Amino acid sequence: MRDLKTITLDDARRVIAAAEHRAEAIGSPSNVAVVDVGGSLVAHIRMDDAQLGSIEHSIDKAFTSAFYRAATVDLAPDTRPDGQFWGMALSNHGRVLVFAGGVPLTDRDGTIVGAVGVSGGTQHQDATVADAAASALRTIDA
Repeated sequence: MRDLKTITLDDARRVIAAAEHRAEAIGSPSNVAVVDVGGSLVAHIRMDDAQLGSIEHSIDKAFTSAFYRAATVDLAPDTRPDGQFWGMALSNHGRVLVFAGGVPLTDRDGTIVGAVGVSGGTQHQDATVADAAASALRTIDA
């Protein structure tokens, strides 16, 4: 049987702390979700004043990123009406979200161990916070 590397709760907390720090710095109260390599929720926060409607968006962005092993913003062009994956957003019981804010989490070796999803700001703000969160994981000592 093959062992899969996946994010731990301690690492998920560090990822969330980095996301929260960046979100505060840019004035974007956010929902931040971290999922494991299989797309299951490990941890989530809703910062004070973050949109309630964005809770599920953050979780679904993280799920989408883990499930497709790609940043959600990179999936968007292929899901347009003329794209090869038109209708993809209807898959997985409507959980697939293809706008900025979902980023795979990789360890120092480049292995995907989960994903982070951020929602609550503009697409640019969500992407900025998610990128900061993902970068924090790569700096954690093994």
